[in-house]
Amino acid sequence: MSGHDHSHGHSRGSAPGETHQGRLLTALGVTLAVFVLQVIGALLTGSLALLFDSAHVLTDASGLAMALLAARLMARPSTNRRTWGFARAEVLAATAQAAVLLAVGLVVLVEGVQRLFHPADIASGEMIWFGAIGLAGNVISLLVLMGGRSKNFNMRAAFLEVMNDALGSVAVIVAAVVISTTGWMQADAVVAMLIGALILPRTVKLLLETVGVLLESTPAGLDLDKVRAHILEIDHVRAVHDLHASQIATGLPILSAHVVVDEECFHDGHAPAMLDQLQTCVAGHFSISIEHSTFQLEPVGHAEHELGAHH
Repeated sequence: MSGHDHSHGHSRGSAPGETHQGRLLTALGVTLAVFVLQVIGALLTGSLALLFDSAHVLTDASGLAMALLAARLMARPSTNRRTWGFARAEVLAATAQAAVLLAVGLVVLVEGVQRLFHPADIASGEMIWFGAIGLAGNVISLLVLMGGRSKNFNMRAAFLEVMNDALGSVAVIVAAVVISTTGWMQADAVVAMLIGALILPRTVKLLLETVGVLLESTPAGLDLDKVRAHILEIDHVRAVHDLHASQIATGLPILSAHVVVDEECFHDGHAPAMLDQLQTCVAGHFSISIEHSTFQLEPVGHAEHELGAHH
């Protein structure tokens, strides 16, 4: 039996260094300022849409704080105890943010339905101003986060939170305009429900993706049947079992497999070359490059001596 671990240099999409922490810190400061102003506005105007948009801003601030903490943790080096460091901190932070957003979206929908049947008087003029203040803050935060929004789960969740809040601010302004021009107070409830509807779809998608990572699911876009078939095409390979693939964090997929090869490979010095072929196979043949791969080479019949089920 021969084992080999290909642990080449890698990138987690983007190093969670000073640039991303700076973006997150700036966005957090702007978001907290917007939250204070919108709470004041909600109390002065009596607007449900503005109140729930303020609650959404608070969840944004909490999410950005989690994202900032995760970015700091991700920058820590690996240790013997935590061999991947805190790479998965971004996944945990994004999962928490998505779960909170999902809860807020559901609450907004429920409360919006109740207010639809029991509308309250709203100061639409002031509501427009406070909605505009919120939107301005959201735009600033979006511009700050835009450069890193696709780098990892953490930045993607942070950008998504602020984007949803920006849409909520637009909806608040629209509701205020409708109320001031038509007097239809239910517009506030309709907009509140629209804010909830805007939060849910992308939040659910992100939550499913991050939970998939935590459950050690095969990375999206990687077909293990095709990986197995391609490995079997390599000369001297007889079988493949215990093939596993998962993802530690963004841009950090890993794969392991037991590969049954001809007996002669262990006697003629061919095993090292086969390991190189296997590593090249999973690193360059598929759309997802797996640079962290571990292969165990086995002679025919070795599986019979191993403990546990094989697949």
